[in-house]
Amino acid sequence: MTVPAKMKAAVVTKPGEMKIMQVDVPAVGPNDVLVKVKATGICGTDISIYTGKYSADKLPLIPGHEFSGVIAAAGENVKGFAVGDAVTADINMSCDGCFYCSRGRKLMCPQFHQLGIHVHGSYAEYVKAPAAQLHRIPKGMSFEHAAFIEPLSCSIHAFKATDITIGSSVVIIGAGGLGIMHTQVAKLRGAAPIILVSRNQKRNEIAVKMGAVDFLIDPTKVDAVAEVRKLTGGRGADYVIESVGTPETYGQAFRMVRPGGSIAAFGITEGDATIPVNTFDLVLSELTVTGSCAGVGTDWQDAIALLQYGRINPDPLFSLKVPLEELEDALKLLMTDKNIMKIFVCPELTERVVMA
Repeated sequence: MTVPAKMKAAVVTKPGEMKIMQVDVPAVGPNDVLVKVKATGICGTDISIYTGKYSADKLPLIPGHEFSGVIAAAGENVKGFAVGDAVTADINMSCDGCFYCSRGRKLMCPQFHQLGIHVHGSYAEYVKAPAAQLHRIPKGMSFEHAAFIEPLSCSIHAFKATDITIGSSVVIIGAGGLGIMHTQVAKLRGAAPIILVSRNQKRNEIAVKMGAVDFLIDPTKVDAVAEVRKLTGGRGADYVIESVGTPETYGQAFRMVRPGGSIAAFGITEGDATIPVNTFDLVLSELTVTGSCAGVGTDWQDAIALLQYGRINPDPLFSLKVPLEELEDALKLLMTDKNIMKIFVCPELTERVVMA
């Protein structure tokens, strides 16, 4: 495969400014591969990078981390992969030798960094990734499904961290793409009932259509906390997953969970946001609060298996595919139209494609 010296890339040059530029194709080291990008999903983190709320100290930066593509070049030490292989890559990189890495907690590594968030990512024609981070895309899997492996792995990681058990009542607050994925994973874990709290009608319709929601609560119409307690025998839910990222919804989570229950902190708030917690209730109710920020390691393999064998079909979440030149418009669309779900950026496209 012939690799050019220059490539087209979307660069966030400063908060609120993105430029399509010709930049050098990344140089591949002996343990790296160069991936020709086929699809990259837009994530809320990308919006935060664009607006300057996240990784502002890393600008100028090529964002993009939910990606799939085909190997265009491989370093001399790379084994098991070859040019032409369809792949994605675990974006989470660490030193592999510190206190945390030696205990399998690479997300805590002092040198932890993420592709497309702290170093250049996949909103470009090519992206460089360490070969050790690669995952092969199964035959027959679309590049859009493969680009969805990363966000699905995040949901899986949250469920493993919280250890949701069969027959447990689970509340998911928020019907964004990952909130809806939480309902799907909850069903696969055997949770019952699964209660979704969301105010967006279109997203609610999609979530119900995907078949994992037992009860839907619109907090603009009823007292969501009271409804959750009513549906759980007055106790509160065994598990509550906060997937919005506001102090208000985190406060709801603490009021929805039963004594002895668990809260999964998944939604990312503003950096200086805090929530009031009644420490008296926290102690006497023996609550568990578990944070979860990214899918890593075997979470990726599990996500691939669920997509490959049809246990999860994310197609109802897919809204649009756009060329790289329309990325900034797509970011603004996601910021203003909450009925739009997942948008993919495809460098080889020449015009927008409506998916659902």
